[in-house]
Amino acid sequence: MELFTVEFWLALASIIMIDLVLAGDNAIVIGMAARNIPKENQKKVIIWGTVGAVIIRAIATLLVVYLLMLPGLHLIGGLALVYIAYKLLIEEPEENDVSSSTRIWAAIRTIIIADAMMGLDNVLAVAGAAHGDTLLVIVGLAISIPVMVWCSTLIMKLMERFPWIVAVGSAILAWTAARMIMEESFLSGYFTNWAIKYGFELLVVVVVVLIGLRQKKKNQRARTTEEPVLQ
Repeated sequence: MELFTVEFWLALASIIMIDLVLAGDNAIVIGMAARNIPKENQKKVIIWGTVGAVIIRAIATLLVVYLLMLPGLHLIGGLALVYIAYKLLIEEPEENDVSSSTRIWAAIRTIIIADAMMGLDNVLAVAGAAHGDTLLVIVGLAISIPVMVWCSTLIMKLMERFPWIVAVGSAILAWTAARMIMEESFLSGYFTNWAIKYGFELLVVVVVVLIGLRQKKKNQRARTTEEPVLQ
């Protein structure tokens, strides 16, 4: 596709719109992963997590034809995202920063893995809009970086002010995971009935959130019990 033609700009606009529309889940992951990092390092986690996720997504978009041939990709991605939704829900900020660098890279790694697992729909949409043009894919994803950073920062600040949003974010990630599992080719036939489909989505969300909140309270009680001993 030739540069600076109407066709090029229309395709680029389509890719940018796709990235913006589908950026919600990714911004939630980034915001949740960065919220318990020391404030002076949060921007670093958001920026590098977003850049890493975009790079992985660009590579996946270029290899989408081969990725679609891998059996079980949706199932593996969905199960991984279930665990990530649970893990991000129960995480608490550490009072000491002895291993702050380790925690920073752990958060960045979580962001990249989560985005790679749930970015398949985005990859397919972008690949279709780009019509095989590598430059369009790279430019479109690069433009989406500042938007993702801004959205992630906003979500993180909302979570700090309203802690219950963390549970909502976990529920959204669990719902995304359920949809990925149902889209697996050898499982999709079991979810043709709307009651089974929506029932499965609800089950996954409820199980992840309830077990996560229960474990979070248990961790908080254990931490409260240990504090007098440490003093």
